[in-house]
Amino acid sequence: MIKAQLDLNTLYPFRGTQGTPDNVDHSRSSTMMHMTFYLGYKNVELLFAGLVINTPGEMVAACFVVFLIAVLYEGLKIGREILLRRNCISMQYSSRPIHKHDGNVLLETHRAACQQMLSRPHLLQTVLHVVQVVISYFLMLVFMTYNGYLCMAVAAGAGVGYFLFSWKRPVVVDINEHCH
Repeated sequence: MIKAQLDLNTLYPFRGTQGTPDNVDHSRSSTMMHMTFYLGYKNVELLFAGLVINTPGEMVAACFVVFLIAVLYEGLKIGREILLRRNCISMQYSSRPIHKHDGNVLLETHRAACQQMLSRPHLLQTVLHVVQVVISYFLMLVFMTYNGYLCMAVAAGAGVGYFLFSWKRPVVVDINEHCH
C-alpha cells in the first residue's frame, strides 16, 4: 500500500499568520500588492519587477510620465477617428421609409464609410488599434497599483487629453470606447 504524502502548502496556500502565503519568495523586496487606495512612494512597483519607486522624486517623475501617456492615449483615439474620416474610399447611402401615424412618410438616410481590407489605410488603422489597446491596458495596470498619486495622474491625463483633443471630434457618444 502506497501512502500519498499531502503537501500542506498545496491544500492551504494561505496558512501564514498575517494572511500571507508561506511559500512566497521573500528574496526580493517585500512589496505587497495593495488592495485599497493609498498615498505612498516607497516600494511602489510600477508595471515591471525592476521598476520600483522609492523616493518622492521618482514618484513625481513616474506621475509625469503616466500623465503624458494618458494625454497621448486620448490624442491617439481622436487621431484614429480623423484618419478614418480622411481615408474613406467610398460612401454608401442607404434609405428606409419611416411611416408616421398621421399618414406621412419620412425617408431616413444613412451614410456609411467603407474601406478595403488590404488597403494601406486599413493596415495603419489596425496597427494604431493594437497600440491603443496596449496603452489602455498599461494605463489600467497603472491604476490597479491603487497608488493614489498614479491613479490621479491617469485620471488627470485622460481629462487633459480629452480637453485638448476632443473638440475636433464630431461624434458626441463613442460606442467603441475601450477601457474607461
